[in-house]
Amino acid sequence: MPTFSSGPVEIAYLDEGEGDPVILIHGFASSKEINWVQPGWVRALTADGRRVIALDNRGHGHSEKLYDPADYAIETMADDVIALMDHLALPRADVMGYSMGGRITTSLALRYPARVRAAIIAGLGRSLIAGGGPGENVARALEAPTLADVTDRVGRTFRIFADQTRSDRHALAACMRGSRRLFSPEELLRIHVPVLVAVGTIDDIAGPARDIASHIVGAQVLDIPGRDHMRAVGDKVYKAGVMAFLAQRP
Repeated sequence: MPTFSSGPVEIAYLDEGEGDPVILIHGFASSKEINWVQPGWVRALTADGRRVIALDNRGHGHSEKLYDPADYAIETMADDVIALMDHLALPRADVMGYSMGGRITTSLALRYPARVRAAIIAGLGRSLIAGGGPGENVARALEAPTLADVTDRVGRTFRIFADQTRSDRHALAACMRGSRRLFSPEELLRIHVPVLVAVGTIDDIAGPARDIASHIVGAQVLDIPGRDHMRAVGDKVYKAGVMAFLAQRP
């Protein structure tokens, strides 16, 4: 598996297909395989004639594990994506991020607009500006000695998932504490790349897509019918909507 260095941190990635590049950024406690390979995204995008690049965010998958929350600032993880683009000599790319990956994508669109051809912010709506969703309860659940010690419902869900994927739970706890950066409506108004916001209609973790799309000039909304935060990822409506958006963007 190929890797690259983002400063002192070693990051794993995949690079498949040919055509216009699209970079995929997974969500918290996930990985490039879980978020993008297994649900069929890499296959669908390469079949659509695109070059697909996906990384394991620091602390996740096959990338280096870090234990200081300060190492997981959203801006730092966005810089990892720019380091990957530099490593591959990519001046610009389409970028799609899910959940925490949507926060990273937002930072990229805001701070590096010349590098982002179009941005898809998925699995992230009102919570991008208002907060809510997983937080310290999840970090504590990940650090608990055993699953039996976790009583919080959301915390148990993430603890079970982390155990199933054999993730480094302490690295994930640090990431949860360091990556909760919110964006103000004023910041979103400064984004001027083409944006699609895609959220499941029953995703209580993300919150409604329109609550952030209304602050981004020209942003489009893709509602994923009847899907929650976990089940929206591989949905066919989500895939079709993204393909249509990428086909029409400048």
